[in-house]
Amino acid sequence: MNSLKDTFIELASNYINDNTLTHQLWAEIEENHSKKGRHYHTLDHLQNLLLQLLPLKNDLKNWNTVLFTLFYHDIVYNPLSSNNEEESALFAEKCMKHLSVPIKDIELCKNQILATKSHALSTDMDTNYFTDADLSILGQPHNTYLLYCQNVRAEYAVYPDLIYNAGRQKVLKHFLSMPRIFKTDYFYNIYEAQAKSNLQMEAELLLST
Repeated sequence: MNSLKDTFIELASNYINDNTLTHQLWAEIEENHSKKGRHYHTLDHLQNLLLQLLPLKNDLKNWNTVLFTLFYHDIVYNPLSSNNEEESALFAEKCMKHLSVPIKDIELCKNQILATKSHALSTDMDTNYFTDADLSILGQPHNTYLLYCQNVRAEYAVYPDLIYNAGRQKVLKHFLSMPRIFKTDYFYNIYEAQAKSNLQMEAELLLST
């Protein structure tokens, strides 16, 4: 499988023949996802998303746009901000315009990035596949999920346990109250049961701390 960098350069080459610009845009992606303070929202997260989505490549209507969404959905990430998705969408728009991506695809990418804020059901199936892939970490084996919990906690290190635990419990209750977490049958069948188990486990761990 191509590396993330190779995947991005190949993606960008569909729109423009400018190696300098393409490598500059990749460098921005790499730099932002490698910033100090990032522990989960890193290049590894993007790599895992790519692994989740590749088997669905032929089922997606607009693979290139989903790839742009993958690369830019967390390009801006500040645990103290509530506007990360909006800022990431604007960042993506700027970069995609530099690459001369069609406006309709830019708007679709922005909508997909904004959809990661609520992970609600969309009328666009590509969006549902992407947001489900973004949540696939919830359905990983216990040890992988526990490492994810530790990394998320590290990203919110500025908050004391009292505040973090209360906020995290709210998130967990939100997911656990859903009739189903995953919107597509593909991800539901693979991850739903394990995700519910993991979320319940984390909720119980937080209550014991």
